[in-house]
Amino acid sequence: MARTRQAGGAATSGTAGNRGERQGRPAAARRHDPNYKWVALSNTTLGVLMSAIDGSIVIISLPAIFTGIGINPLDPGSTSYLLWIMMGYLLVTAVLVVAFGRLGDIYGRVRMYNGGFVIFTLGSLLLAATPFTGSTGAIWIIGMRLVQGVGGAFLFANSQAILTDAFPPEQRGLAFGINGISFLAGQFVGLVVGGILAAINWRLVFFVSVPVGLVGTIWAYLRLEELGTATRARIDWPGNLTFAAGLTVLLIGITYGIQPYGGDSMGWTNPFVLTMIAAGLVLLGVFVWVEQHTAEPLFDLDLFRIRAFSAGNLAGFLSALGRGGLSFMLVIWLQGIWLPLHGYDFADTPLWAGIYMLPLTVGSLVFGPLSGYLSDRFGARPFATGGMLLTAASFVGLMLLPVNFPYWAFGGLLLLSGLAGGLFFSPNMAAIMNSVPARQRGAAAGMRATFQNSASVVSIGLTFTLMIEGLSAPLPKALNQGLVAHGVPAALAAQIAHLPPVSSLFAALLGFNPMATLLPASVLHALPAGQAAILTGKEFFPGLIAAPFGQGLLVVFVAAAAMSLVAAWASWMRGGRYVHAEVPAAGSSAGSSAGEVSTRL
Repeated sequence: MARTRQAGGAATSGTAGNRGERQGRPAAARRHDPNYKWVALSNTTLGVLMSAIDGSIVIISLPAIFTGIGINPLDPGSTSYLLWIMMGYLLVTAVLVVAFGRLGDIYGRVRMYNGGFVIFTLGSLLLAATPFTGSTGAIWIIGMRLVQGVGGAFLFANSQAILTDAFPPEQRGLAFGINGISFLAGQFVGLVVGGILAAINWRLVFFVSVPVGLVGTIWAYLRLEELGTATRARIDWPGNLTFAAGLTVLLIGITYGIQPYGGDSMGWTNPFVLTMIAAGLVLLGVFVWVEQHTAEPLFDLDLFRIRAFSAGNLAGFLSALGRGGLSFMLVIWLQGIWLPLHGYDFADTPLWAGIYMLPLTVGSLVFGPLSGYLSDRFGARPFATGGMLLTAASFVGLMLLPVNFPYWAFGGLLLLSGLAGGLFFSPNMAAIMNSVPARQRGAAAGMRATFQNSASVVSIGLTFTLMIEGLSAPLPKALNQGLVAHGVPAALAAQIAHLPPVSSLFAALLGFNPMATLLPASVLHALPAGQAAILTGKEFFPGLIAAPFGQGLLVVFVAAAAMSLVAAWASWMRGGRYVHAEVPAAGSSAGSSAGEVSTRL
């Protein structure tokens, strides 16, 4: 079937496009409760909040989860378990979200969204009921996290399209402000909730999503209406398969790249890693070729001819790339170093790490809806660009802090970072969704979420890589000198000092002093009681890695600030306010493509 260019250069099947335009008017005129848009907003916000909390609650609860299933975090195989428990959910959502958005365009966005609630809730219930321990228990948790990822992909792919259908253009910024900030806030609310629940029972970390999911599922089935236009189209199986395979293989390569290989501290020279990354890039190249030669593509590349869409997605990708590893670094910083140095027991650090990160949530909650509301009137560019400039400033501020910081300075910078995220996130999302034709909103939402989730996975790999690179030189020396100074035999101290830095990094992430495990009992018993108590106490390991960790943080924050500045440039290049509307070609004004109405400041 021949392809024709319509709104904003978006290429679609001519027949399907005309059918979508004919069906759009009856759908838009469908009678429903005038307050329905608030029903849609509250339900989709609940879904996004639930999935965001679940993503971060696991990070803070990893010590309790590992203890609960009887896994030693310093065992060689534990690194893979830890990475997949953290990253498996993000990987699945990144791979599937664009396909599920396209399915929403074809079969109905509400139907797909409701199915996501069911799958996510089922995955949460199975996680809470984990029947195994040891490595089998870890594999079970990873598998059920992947199930949750499938449900999360349905939710993320269709929630934004449902909101775009329900709200008029002049109110979408406010709607996305509330909905989008629930995602940012959920990431850090999960840290507090996880700290509380992990102290009671690790299974509650997963069970907390079950009642919320049940309420959301029933509510969605009873109240959500299908206001979007269902566009009949073939499923692009070649595109789906090449995209899913390419992105999966690439992200698996990145995941294993931060694990030790041979005598190297990381795996970037591992033939398996290099092969996976190369194969992933080749498959994604094939995917691009497939999309250029199919009548009804999964990933409509012609949408990138719309400047507001392409610039918004580039800015969103760079923002997620710069900020994606922030929560991990903050958790390591607080849970593994700052809190123990200030007298907190390792068992209490998950809860207090979440509490001390609350300024980040407060800033997002306050400025997200406000910037969304203002962007409805003045356009996304000044707010999204300003948000990324402030994000870069917050990274510079964090870079200048000492590792053992005064909390008022740390909390102030977290507040600034949250404010900056709120300024950027909702205007950018609203601008992206406003820029595309109504019949492609599901696919566009999936594409946007794909960029964000892929950037988050890549960011974790990049952040840990930069951190490990920064630790590799100073950490062995610091460990060796610190152990020898407290009476550990030089040979054993050298052996421990040359363990892969990733082990120390993950020990800090888990709020765990590895010395009680790394030092044989015979050595500890041979030492004076005072020295043994210091080595296995809560301050020795955090104090030992503080200076090397600070050097690693410097590398990470420099890279994050640079990416934020590039994101600010991309955001500014989006142009003025732009809203795509379905109108007859004859009615389009000069300078506008058929099917577009645009307003530029």
